[in-house]
Amino acid sequence: MGAERHVKLFRNGRNQAVRIPVEFELPGDEAIMRKEGDRLIIEAAKKKGNLIEWLQTLEPLDEDFPDLDEKGPLPREFEL
Repeated sequence: MGAERHVKLFRNGRNQAVRIPVEFELPGDEAIMRKEGDRLIIEAAKKKGNLIEWLQTLEPLDEDFPDLDEKGPLPREFEL
């Protein structure tokens, strides 16, 4: 387990709160909190990106694509 520090709890209205010391600060302005037994776990909320940003993180494919059967099935007509 990493570093630990004794902190004080206080009330903020009807909520119990804790000041997060600078050495434990999380990035951003949102976090995820969950309780596991007697432990309270707070972790940074993952930034929601978009598909383009995610695709840009992928390595290029180093393989050839198979040939496509360009004839394929003929289109069908449907009655509405």
